[in-house]
Amino acid sequence: MIEQLKKIFPTLCYHQTLPSTLEDTFKWYITEESHIIGIHQSELEAKDIALLNALLRPLHHLFPQMTSEEEKWKGWIFQEEIVPHIAINYRFVYFSIPTKQIDPQAFKEALNELFERETIILWKNEDEGVIIEIQQDGIDEELSYKEIIDIFMSDIYVNIKFFVGPFTSDIKGVKQHYEHLITGANIAFKYSDHHVISYLEAIPYILMEQIDPTFKKEVQKVVLQDFQHDTEFIKMIYTFLESNLNLSVAAKKLYMHRNSLQYRIDKFHEKTGIDVREFHQALTVYLALISTE
Repeated sequence: MIEQLKKIFPTLCYHQTLPSTLEDTFKWYITEESHIIGIHQSELEAKDIALLNALLRPLHHLFPQMTSEEEKWKGWIFQEEIVPHIAINYRFVYFSIPTKQIDPQAFKEALNELFERETIILWKNEDEGVIIEIQQDGIDEELSYKEIIDIFMSDIYVNIKFFVGPFTSDIKGVKQHYEHLITGANIAFKYSDHHVISYLEAIPYILMEQIDPTFKKEVQKVVLQDFQHDTEFIKMIYTFLESNLNLSVAAKKLYMHRNSLQYRIDKFHEKTGIDVREFHQALTVYLALISTE
C-alpha cells in the first residue's frame, strides 16, 4: 500500500517508528503495521483526506518532545547511530493503552511522577510504546509494574498492559532485544489476559506459538482427552495451575468449595491418568491449555 500511495503522493515519507519531529506542513497517519507516514498538505484535497482517514488512522500531535536520552536510544535501536562500548544495565518494558484513554503527554507525566525521574519512552504510536529502564547503582528495589497497574486503573482510570523484559547489559544487541520484546509482547497478550506479564512468564506462550498447529491439536487431544471442549473445566484447571497448584487459593478465585475442586481434579486424574498436583504432569497440562488459546 505504501508504494501505491507513493505513486499518488510523491511527497509521502515513511517511518517505522515515531520520528523526533513531525512537520506541521504534513498530514500524518498510522498504518495497520503501526508505521508512520506523512504527506505534504499541498498534495491533499478534501476528498484525499477523507479517503486517507478511512484507510488509515490520523496521527495527532499529542507526543511530548523527545529528550536527548530518547533520541540516543532511538538511534541505537534503529541503527541510525553506532552503538558505543559502554557499561549499562537496562531493560525494555512494552506498554499498550486502549485508544483515547490517555494522551501520550499525560501518560508520560504520570510515569515521571511515579518513577520520580524523567522516563525514557519510545512511542510506536498513540497507543503503545516501550519504556527504557536503566538500573540505578545502589538501588536494589525494582519498580513493581503491578503496583503501577493498580494506580493507573484505580486513580487515573487507564486500562493499561505491561510486558516487562529482563535486565541485560548487552548494549550491542539492543536492536535484537527491542524486536524480541515487541514480538514477545504481541504473543503474550494473545494468550493471556493478565495486565502485567514478564518475559520469563511468557516463554511458554512464545514456545507454543512456534509449534505446528496440527501438533497443538494433537497435544490437546492426547493430554486433555474428553475434557478438551469442557470450557468450565478448562477455566478451573487453568486457575488451579496459575495458583501454583494451591487448592485453597484456586477455590477462592473460582468461588468453589475446596472439596469440590479436589473432586474435579481427582476425576480428571481418574479419566486421563494425569495428576496435575505433580509438577511435570501439571506442566504438560499447562502447555496443552495454552495451545487451546
